[in-house]
Amino acid sequence: MTAARVATLEHSVVLDEGAGLVRILDRRVFPARVEWVTAETPDAVARAIRDMVTQSSGPLYAATAGMALAALQARELRLDAAHAAIAAAGAALASARPTNAHPRDAVARILRAGADASSTTALVEATIGTARAVDRDYREASAAIGRSALSLLPEHPRILTHCWADAYLFGLVGAAREAGREIEWVATETRPYLQGARLTAHSLRELGQRVTLITDGMAAAALSSPRGVGTGPIDAVVTAADRVSLDGAVVNKVGTLAHAAAAAAFGIPFYAMVEAPDPSAPTSADIVIEDRDPTEVLEVLGRRTASPLVTDAWYPAFDVTPPHLVTRIATSRGAFTPAGVRDHFTTSQQGPA
Repeated sequence: MTAARVATLEHSVVLDEGAGLVRILDRRVFPARVEWVTAETPDAVARAIRDMVTQSSGPLYAATAGMALAALQARELRLDAAHAAIAAAGAALASARPTNAHPRDAVARILRAGADASSTTALVEATIGTARAVDRDYREASAAIGRSALSLLPEHPRILTHCWADAYLFGLVGAAREAGREIEWVATETRPYLQGARLTAHSLRELGQRVTLITDGMAAAALSSPRGVGTGPIDAVVTAADRVSLDGAVVNKVGTLAHAAAAAAFGIPFYAMVEAPDPSAPTSADIVIEDRDPTEVLEVLGRRTASPLVTDAWYPAFDVTPPHLVTRIATSRGAFTPAGVRDHFTTSQQGPA
């Protein structure tokens, strides 16, 4: 039996307990260069998240590693000081990327686990053990999300995807493999960091998938074309979601809204993948949309591409796709309409709802 292919980016955050540090694969330069950023403190891990060293699911993995690192560094402290140090690490990690809720939720679960510890040893063990559990559970949830998304698709679909879905992408590819089904992909390059060109397309090829790369501005043309892209018309737009509000609005990398609107215009479904909707966000108005440094729009991968005469730019890192443009939301507990996505919390069965 041939061993299953593994993408380089499936394991891009490493906690080195012996050395007392976290290594994070620098996705800003991958795959042109394979470089690791070394973080010797939780604050350095948070800074790496904030500086886009890692994106999508990466901040979740970095946050769990950062919390474990904080616990390791608190082993010799008195209990009250250890609690304070771990809480401070959690605050830095949870707030590093305000729109991405994964670090926030991971940190909250880890802190709860150690809240009642009666000794530093117990606190350290609870923190590290729960950090590992969060990492494991997220990978398992991503596999379930992949199965949920696959249940919405035709037998051998052609999918247009935007930006970098990370673990959810791996979950969908894995689900298709298990079912003996093939997916053909169309990936947008995703300005200004080119995550689609560098991360998504690269990882799909590592996994043996067929993928065609297009620029962001080509998506509507690809969706409207009866000839399609690659071997035929596109069957669905499928992306990850950084957050989904309880009314079914999808927050994801800027550009997702445009692709969802184009899909709706041409009668093509738009599916979003997320572990769960955010119970703290009744509507999209409750989600902070991160504005990044607008100078990033004036350059590509650190090289200025705009005219030197241009000084003004705008870069909202995410946009909001309203519920009426969302066909289904695939979660770890099944697939739901936007209006029914709250049912994620009350169902234990996987399948379309």
